Amino acid sequence: MSGRPVKRSLTLRGHRTSVSLEDEFWDAFREIAETEGKPINALAAEIDEARGIEMGLASAIRLFVLRHFRR
Repeated sequence: MSGRPVKRSLTLRGHRTSVSLEDEFWDAFREIAETEGKPINALAAEIDEARGIEMGLASAIRLFVLRHFRR
């Protein structure tokens, strides 16, 4: 593990996009999606809709993961 972000592809509402996330955050994000019984693209779309315009999608996903495991 290098700790460097890796570009990952997602599809949000039919449009391809990418986010750069560290392996640990990506793995945790996938784990949360699986636990919630949602496709990762659906969970990413929910996060995307809830984030403000001042925050990037990768940052929003990192915060989502952090808040999930703090609960």
